Amino acid sequence: MNAEEIFRNILRKKSYLCIGLDTDYNKIPRMLLDSEYPIFEFNKHIINATADLAVAYKPNLAFYESMGAAGYMSLEMTVTYLREQHPDIFIIADAKRGDIGNTSRMYARAFFNTLDCDAITLSPYMGFDSLSPFFEVEGKWAILLALTSNEGSADFQQLVLENETRLYEQVIATSAGWGTVNNIMYVVGATRAEALGAIRRLIPEHFILVPGVGSQGGNLYDVAEYGMNDRCGLLVNASRSILYADVTNKFEQAAREEAVQLQQKMEITLRNRGLI
Repeated sequence: MNAEEIFRNILRKKSYLCIGLDTDYNKIPRMLLDSEYPIFEFNKHIINATADLAVAYKPNLAFYESMGAAGYMSLEMTVTYLREQHPDIFIIADAKRGDIGNTSRMYARAFFNTLDCDAITLSPYMGFDSLSPFFEVEGKWAILLALTSNEGSADFQQLVLENETRLYEQVIATSAGWGTVNNIMYVVGATRAEALGAIRRLIPEHFILVPGVGSQGGNLYDVAEYGMNDRCGLLVNASRSILYADVTNKFEQAAREEAVQLQQKMEITLRNRGLI
């Protein structure tokens, strides 16, 4: 799936919503716990309730790996279900990998060939050779951590270099030349909306994945104001605010209602920008 195809889905659904499948076994409604694969059953209900509103889903690998083989099986079943039922959906493995070339080549095979995800989140701080295996797989995306929302981002990402740029700006400027607008995105936390304008000037045509809208307090309208370009250029992620909007047998309806609210706001921002 290339950038134009993602943009067409955004226009069709009037939404740039990415739903993070950070599925916590301890928060799944009790009615699902007797299932053979309760994590998958929960994901399936969430997908059924929201697939017409979302252009992407982003399983967070930690929540599946923490459950061992059963958790990984649930991840595989979730990706397969999306591929079969909603082939237009963009699937992001939120794995945050980054290692030497040989290891990265195995990660690329695992997430792109075996699991069949469209994209994977990566740490760029080991440099080009640690990421190049992901660029070698045609039609797949590397989503590079640029500026995150956690307090610790000040430790390294925001350091000011001798040329008066910040480290994350240098990382973006350098790495943008490693691929194209059809295989590189960047992660910028929603609570860093004030930095999105400067980042957008560095990468005017790339997609930006923005987590942190919803439970983490990011403001969607600020994100759209500073980060949107003439092809939208945004995937805005919400996880807990949708997944756990309700923990009773009404969880599916509540998840949809939360997703609808975000989609409606996204439609407003797309109209304001003249894209729909």
